[in-house]
Parts: sequence; C-alpha cells; structure tokens
Amino acid sequence: MSQPTVVGGGGGGGAADAMAEPQGGGGVGGYAVELYFDPALENQVLKAWNVLARRQISTRLIDISARPHLTLLSFPASPSPPDPLRLLSPLRSLSSRVDPLPLSLSSVASFPSPSPSADGDGGGGGVLFLAPTPTAALLGLHAQLCEVLKKEGIEAPEGFRPDSWVPHCAVAEDVPRARMAEAFCILRDLKLPVSGYAMDIGSSSSPLFGRSSPSPSAANPEVLFG
Repeated sequence: MSQPTVVGGGGGGGAADAMAEPQGGGGVGGYAVELYFDPALENQVLKAWNVLARRQISTRLIDISARPHLTLLSFPASPSPPDPLRLLSPLRSLSSRVDPLPLSLSSVASFPSPSPSADGDGGGGGVLFLAPTPTAALLGLHAQLCEVLKKEGIEAPEGFRPDSWVPHCAVAEDVPRARMAEAFCILRDLKLPVSGYAMDIGSSSSPLFGRSSPSPSAANPEVLFG
C-alpha cells in the first residue's frame, strides 16, 4: 500500500481507509482524503490498534502501516476515478483557511460485516471505529471539502456526501463477526473520550503524490504545503 500524503501542515493552517493499490494499465486505483491528528491523539488511537492486535482480533491497520485518521472522502477503485492530482488545488485552498480542529473521539461503533455466507463461515469481517463528537466545526470542514471539490467538477462519493457522511476513525478492520462483541468490550476500557486536534488533510494510496521522510507513525507523508 502506498503511504499517506499530507497536503496541509498543522503549523500553517492545515486541518486531515486504507485503500487499494493503484491498478496497472495507466488507471488510478482507489484512494482516500483523510484528516490526520496531532501526535498525542494519534498515539491514543495507536494504543487501541495495539491492544486489539495483542488479542489477535485484528492487525490489518498495523500490517499496512496505516496512520490514524478520519476518512473525509473515499474514492473506490474504478475504470475512471477522479485524478488525485485534481484534488491538490482545492485541498490547498481549503487547508490554507483551516486552523487545527478540536476533536473528541467519544464513542465506539462498527460498520457491519457482510451477511453470513451459505456455507456458514460467518461472512467477511467488519470495521470497528471510534466515532468523534460531530461538532459544527467538523461537519463544516467536511461540507467545505465537498463544496470545493464540486467546484472542480468532482462529486463526493455516495456515503461521503454531507447528508450521509459518518465520521469515523478505524481501529480494526476485518474483525470476525464472532469477536466483534469482545472487541467492543476491550475498547470500553480506553476511558473515552480521548481528545486532541485534527492537524492535516492528506490523501492516501496514490503514488502520484510522491513520498518523503517517515513520520512517527511509520507512514511516509509528503508535505505539499503548510
């Protein structure tokens, strides 16, 4: 997996799902626009990843060297997704106007796994996440993002439009259905809420943005402006 690319710096007015690898044949694979946290909040999320990994519930986010984030938009792989380079100008414009955003991860929730299969194997795994308190500032940032992209002729994907977006910070993917309740119980011990700031906007899983030195979370973001 390609690493996140940061397009807004917390020191200069920035605000921030692991996607599939870009496909061959000249096309662009899936990618996401993500909201990244300050180091203290990021470390709190990493603690959740690590405890779930130690209990052998899920290690996927660690395995792919993901970085804790909220997913603002997610463009699935398709024959003709929006060119990631078209996002740079609107993201730059948005980040230049946004200060660090107070954020409180206050509850545990999940996206359901697929229905059990006919052979009784329980279906695919679900996604467990920490949900932020949906403040006016957070919802406003997302609405602004959708608006600046719309002006560039880029529509937000279904499920990520302002009237349907579910803000979430994934802490485990591919969680077996039989272990979801156990995972919920483990996360209740985190003493939520955990609070901090959203600092940077970035885009993951497109090599078109390039790479630079490693970040503390093992991702390799390129700071394009800040």
